Amino acid sequence: MHRYQVTIHEGHLDTFGHVNNAKYLELYEQARWDLITNNGYGLDQIKTLKIGPVVLELDLTFKREITNREVITIESEPQKIEHPLIMEIKQRMLKADGSLASQITLKIGLMDLEKRKLIAPTVEWMKAIEC
Repeated sequence: MHRYQVTIHEGHLDTFGHVNNAKYLELYEQARWDLITNNGYGLDQIKTLKIGPVVLELDLTFKREITNREVITIESEPQKIEHPLIMEIKQRMLKADGSLASQITLKIGLMDLEKRKLIAPTVEWMKAIEC
């Protein structure tokens, strides 16, 4: 399981003083970029290979509010390939006390950026999402 830690700051907040719903998606994406970049499949690799991940579907749930200056941990874990071209990743956002603040399940694919179509996961991609 990959863990990514971040401190919430004012730019993440909405007028209610807690993390804005759209910011959750950004934070989850940052954690996924951290995972694949640390495993050698960052933006430079994507540009070179012209193959990159795309989000096809997501299910996002909010459990507890997150407020300014909280330190959170995002856990990311690939699940399974349910179709030759589609896989699932689960992520959870944990507060400092370990309580669940949010969770998301994503269906993702690997896209050939020139042909604009999904392709089967490559060896490099499978290595990139290993935790």
